[in-house]
This record gives sequence, structure tokens and C-alpha cells, in this order.
Amino acid sequence: MRLPTALTTKLIALGVSFLLVAMVSIAITLWATWKLDGGAAAVNEAGRMRMQTWQLASAAQLQTTVAGRAALVQRFDDSLRLLRAGDPARPLFVPWDDEVEASFAQVERRWAQQRAQWLAESPPPPERAVALAEEFVTAIDRFVLSIERQLARFTAILNLFQFVMMALAIAGAVVILYTGYLYVIHPLASLAQGLQRVQAGDFSVRVDVDSSDEFGQVAAGFNRMTETLQSLYGELEAKVQAKTRDIEAQRARLETLYEVSALLAEADTIEELARGFAHKVRELLRADAAAVRWSDEANQRYLMLASDCLPQELAEQERSLLAGVCACGSLQPDARTRVIPILAHEAAPMRLCARAGYESVVSVPIRLQHRLLGECDLFFRSQVQLSTEETALLDALASHLASALEGLRADALEREAAVSEERALLARELHDSIAQSLAFLKIQVQLLRGAVQKGQTAQVQRILDELDAGVRESIGDVRELLVHFRTRTNTDDIERALQETLRKFEHQAGIATRFAVHGQGLPLPPDVQVQVLHVVQEALSNVRKHARASHVTLEVDKGARWQLRVRDDGAGFDPQQSRGTSHVGLQIMRERAARIGAEVQVVTAPGQGTTVTLTLPPHPVASATAPTALAIDQEASA
Repeated sequence: MRLPTALTTKLIALGVSFLLVAMVSIAITLWATWKLDGGAAAVNEAGRMRMQTWQLASAAQLQTTVAGRAALVQRFDDSLRLLRAGDPARPLFVPWDDEVEASFAQVERRWAQQRAQWLAESPPPPERAVALAEEFVTAIDRFVLSIERQLARFTAILNLFQFVMMALAIAGAVVILYTGYLYVIHPLASLAQGLQRVQAGDFSVRVDVDSSDEFGQVAAGFNRMTETLQSLYGELEAKVQAKTRDIEAQRARLETLYEVSALLAEADTIEELARGFAHKVRELLRADAAAVRWSDEANQRYLMLASDCLPQELAEQERSLLAGVCACGSLQPDARTRVIPILAHEAAPMRLCARAGYESVVSVPIRLQHRLLGECDLFFRSQVQLSTEETALLDALASHLASALEGLRADALEREAAVSEERALLARELHDSIAQSLAFLKIQVQLLRGAVQKGQTAQVQRILDELDAGVRESIGDVRELLVHFRTRTNTDDIERALQETLRKFEHQAGIATRFAVHGQGLPLPPDVQVQVLHVVQEALSNVRKHARASHVTLEVDKGARWQLRVRDDGAGFDPQQSRGTSHVGLQIMRERAARIGAEVQVVTAPGQGTTVTLTLPPHPVASATAPTALAIDQEASA
């Protein structure tokens, strides 16, 4: 197998090759330059030796001392040693070859011949000094000329390698461009053309895979992608049609669910609810008949609430089924929606359904949370199978029916409780007012009969006056009850109802009133408003009956805890000694306050008027039950 050559490996190999060639060329160029620099420095040093030679000649002509000429000779010796040894730090070195070596050896020999003459006590005569200097300078010139010829060769080498580097740069650029086109641009162009054809909808396009590098892998992946897309596109229409059918089925199920929910929300009676549900479910499943059965608390008997398209004879015979007598009405607490095959005519337990021509029945339990309420039966004249979606839909519809039936039952219980509460309220009002007044009148009538029989004229007149006062008080109680039951509260604010109550009190009792409201607070719930209003009415009733007041004030403090005060300037009473009708009125007020978690406080004294204060809790809520005023009165009297 041929190992795949990655594009990165190709590029690295190409780059390393060019780098090695460039480094070799640069090294040779640096070496030639270094040689040229060292040779140039040697030429300069040789030129300085020429200058030093003429300085010796001048010193000889000027009869310079031996010490002065020795210093010049020492400098000359240092220059020769420097040229021979070189100085890499400058750099300075002679580019030695045979010619340079021979010319430098001649310079050294001539210097060895002349050195002693320059250091003698008597220097050479001027003509001799000039001749010696010219002879030595000529040797140095030959040495410099040999160095320059060597430097010329190095310069030629440097120029050659510079030209080679320029050629390498051009060749490298061409190779890089060609390599980039071969390994990058051409594969990318092929992929781009393939993508354009894919965008145009041609999924049959394939890209030639002529390498095993990264672009070859990408091209292979592109080919696999287009092959997959071509396969998916071929199956897409079938999948879209199947998905469309699924969506349509889901839409139909949702539409049915909405229709059944709307039907359940609009139904007012259990019969109407069950009949509409049976009809809708039968149409949904295309069943031949449907029945809705309701179970008792012990799940021992099932009553048929409604049926749709069920034969009349079968409906009459199965109107009430004992559990276990038939496959219908035999649900267990953990039962689920199931399809039950109907057996032959002679076989139990579904011979009635078999006689009617049914072959299958679908049993759907109607369950509210974990409590089994009944079942819905769907009858089919053929074999039937339910899908998972249909089973889930039937369970959801049955759950909606259970909730709707439970809601109707709860509404009925609430209405019954409201009627009972209203009757209890009316009974308490009649007991606490008119019944006591009638009992008082009955006693007065008995006393009147006795006085008439005894001929006690004065006693008869007094009893008649009391009877007249009692009748008037009873009439006032009746009117007051009518005011109580006709007064309505406002769900946003109780002020209007309180003002209306106070205005009616002022009209009936002829007592001046004042109404004051302070602060801001959240509105009271309607049921709490009713109890508050009745407490205020009872307080005003006590003022009318017992206080003999000339002015009454009703103050309302709104806030986190509402507070209402009924204050009068009447006669007042002693709370410790009052056990009469006023005591019953206080018990009534306390009872109503207890229903909303409130407190009633009475501040009074003989001759100083009475103040009744109702203080509500931060979040008052009306209680469902409360003790009656009669029971409280009996307990207080015990």
C-alpha cells in the first residue's frame, strides 16, 4: 500500500530544500565576503608599511636618533607579524596562496637585510636610504598586487553566488507558484466547481481524487457527501409525503381534542356532556356505536350516562351493569385502554353485543388522577387495532371528560353549599331578631289574657303599649333584614356599600351620621366584604334598638390591617352585666368576624356611648364554616 503523503509533508519538504540551498549559498557568500574584508584589511596594512618605509628613509636623512629609528623599526616588525598571523577580530588576514606566500617571503627577506642598517649608529646616507626604501616598497607593491589578484578571484566567486542566489529566488518563486497551483489552487477550484453544481441541484457530481493528502481526503469526503445527498434526495419525496400524512393525522387529532374540549366547556349538564362526548369520540374512531358509563364509589355498578348509535334494546339492557357481569364495566384500578374481541352468541360475557353484530369493543377508562370514575366503550362491527397515537388521544379525551364531569359536580356542590349557607344566614337572622320578638309578643299576649280575665284595666293598657312597641320593633327588624339582603358590595371598594348602609340607617332611625375613610389599602375580597358589611349593619342595628343616640360615626382605616369603628353618643351599657338582646347582637358580630379571621372589640360604659371596632387580619379570607350565634349564645349562657 502506498502511504498517504500529506500536503503538509510536501510543503515542508519543499521548504526545507529551498532553505538548505539558500543557507549554503548564504554561507559561501558570507565566506567570500569575509575573505574580501580580511584581504582588504591586509592591503591597508601593507600600504601602511609603505608609509612606514618612507618614514624610516626620512628619519635616516634627518639623522634621527637610534631610539627614534628603533621605534619605527618596531612598528614595522609589528606590521609584519600582524600580516603573518592575522587578526580575526578586525578581521585581517592575508588570503594566502603560493604567489602571495612567495611575495611576502621576499618582503620578509628584504626587511631582514635592511633592518640592521636602519638600526645602526650611523644611518645610511640619504641616497642609500632612498634606494633601500624604493627597493623595499617595490617588494611590498608586489605583495599587495598578489593579494589583490587573490581578492579579485574571491570577488568573482561572490558575484557568481549572488547570481546563483538570484536564479534560485526566481526558480523558488516559480516552483512555489506551481506547487501552490498543483496542490492547493487546482483542488480548491475543483471543489468550488463541485459545490456550484451541488447548489444548482446536481447531486451526481463527483470530484477526482488524485492524491492522498488533505485535499484528497476533502475531495473523498465531498464525494461521500454528494452520494448521501443524492440518496436522501431520492427518498425525500416519499419521506415528505409520509411526514405530511403524520402531520395531517396529528392536526386532525388536535382538532378533535380542541372540539371535545370546547364541547366539554360549553356543556351545562352531565347528560349533555356525556352525550356530546360519545358522539365526538365515535366519529373520531369511526366506530359503529359508543357508550359512556359512570361508576359508583365502590366501582361495583356502572350506570350508562349516554350512548350514540347504540341499539335501543342493548342500551336498555345495559343501562345499569354490575361489575363482572360483562366485559364492559369490569375495569380494574390500573386498567388501560384496550381492544376486547367479542365472542360468539352463545359465549359469555358479551353475548348481547355479539347478537347486535359487533366484533370488537374498545374500552377506555375514565380516570381522574388515580381514581377510576367510569369508562367509554366504542363498538365496532369488524376487527380493529389501535395505534399508539390513537390510544394516547383516547386517554387524553377521557381525562378531559373526567375533569369536566368533576367540574360540574363541584359546581353543583358549590351551588348547594351556597344555598345552604344562604338558608343558614336567613335562619340566624330570623332567630336573632324576629323569632325573639315574636317570643316576647307571645309572652305579652298571655299576660294580656290574664289581665283581661282579672279585669286589671291599668295592666291591660300597659301590656297593650308593650305589644305596640314590640310590633313596631318587629316591623323595623323585618325592614332591616330586607336592607341587609338587598345591599350589594362592590368587588373593588366597599365604601359605596357602607355609605348606602349608613344612609338607610339614618333614614330609618332618624339619627345623624358621619362617614370617614382614612389611608390606602388593597380592596377586600367580595366574601370578606359581605361579612364586614353585616358586622357594621348589626352594630348599627344595636344602636337603633338600645343606644338612644343622637349621632353615629362610621370610620374606616385602610391599610395592611383594615379597621372599622362604629361610634355612638348614646346611653352605653355595662358589658359585665348585659345579658339581654344586646349580648346576642355582640355574639352575632363576633361570629361573623370569626368567619374572616377578624376581631370585634366593644368599648362602652353607662352614659358614655359605645364604640364597636372591627379589626381585620392582613390577608382576610372567608371561612367555609363557623359556629352559629345560637350555639355561641347557649355556650355563653351555660
